[in-house]
Amino acid sequence: MTEIFPGNFFPRSPDTDIARPDGVPYFGLGDLLTLPQNFGNIFLGETFSSYISVHNDSTQLCRDIALKVDLQTSSQRLMLSGANSQGTSELGPDHSIDDVIHHEVKELGTHMYESDEVYLEAQIQNITPGPIYMEHVTLDPSHQYSSQELNTLDGKDPPDVVFGKVNYLNPMDTRQYLYCLTPKPEAVHEIKVLKGVTNIGKLDIVWKTNIGERGRLQTSQLQRVAPGYGDIRVTVEEVPDTVMLESTFGVVCRITNCCERTMELALVLQNSQSTGLLWCGISGRQLGKLPQGETMDLKLSLIATVPGLQTISGLRITDNFLKRTYEHDELAQVFVYNNSSV
Repeated sequence: MTEIFPGNFFPRSPDTDIARPDGVPYFGLGDLLTLPQNFGNIFLGETFSSYISVHNDSTQLCRDIALKVDLQTSSQRLMLSGANSQGTSELGPDHSIDDVIHHEVKELGTHMYESDEVYLEAQIQNITPGPIYMEHVTLDPSHQYSSQELNTLDGKDPPDVVFGKVNYLNPMDTRQYLYCLTPKPEAVHEIKVLKGVTNIGKLDIVWKTNIGERGRLQTSQLQRVAPGYGDIRVTVEEVPDTVMLESTFGVVCRITNCCERTMELALVLQNSQSTGLLWCGISGRQLGKLPQGETMDLKLSLIATVPGLQTISGLRITDNFLKRTYEHDELAQVFVYNNSSV
């Protein structure tokens, strides 16, 4: 009598799957569904699509999780995240935030994520046969940057390390260290200087073996990709953290001419029914000429119409010479509160 379902059929079936990831034969996500580290080239007129997932691998409940995806082209910054951009109140263990983003490519050139801040993740693995005690892992930033360590718990003095009270690594264990590097004011104000900065600093790692022997490793200068700001860069210099509902407030936006020619600019303030902040003032006014490498500060006003965490968007700058409009959204966020509930 022939067996309809042989006992070893299912255990052997993944072996023929070319998408099976190494080491996890029964994992539902295959290698063919995993995005590559380098997206490669995409042609003008095609649509860039990507599936984004943030998964809670821990056993703890996470709160106030927001998923935001931006795409930086050679001339503008685009918000690609959709339904989950306003945040999720809770994310339980083994749950995820999922989003599918789409963007039709209408502009030639490099498309990337860009920001003045640089986040550095260092993965350290113990490849010795015994456990080691991690004495310290520090980042010595270059003179154009200041560094903030993101491996400690806030609210305690001295702050506790997130890795626990016993700071050691077992053989073949791997640990991630995270640092945030922020450019110093003098580098931010000089766009040419910031564009040319590629060295961000050195990692200094000190450890001890299980018999007390000390080891130390210092890396060479770590490199980053030089930022590309396109023709126009807009930054928010002044903005309040909180504002009262149905009240006006001011922001100061700085426009920087990053191209190699003088630009003649006009300002358009675009309001949307879906946002809780509305621009106040004259839209379509001429800003005049802005020479290469120079900056211009704009004092603008908005009115808060919806309570909650709201995003400042809808700033449009037009180059009168090329008739090109640069869209600037998600410039900053403010919390709008209702006075009657305070």
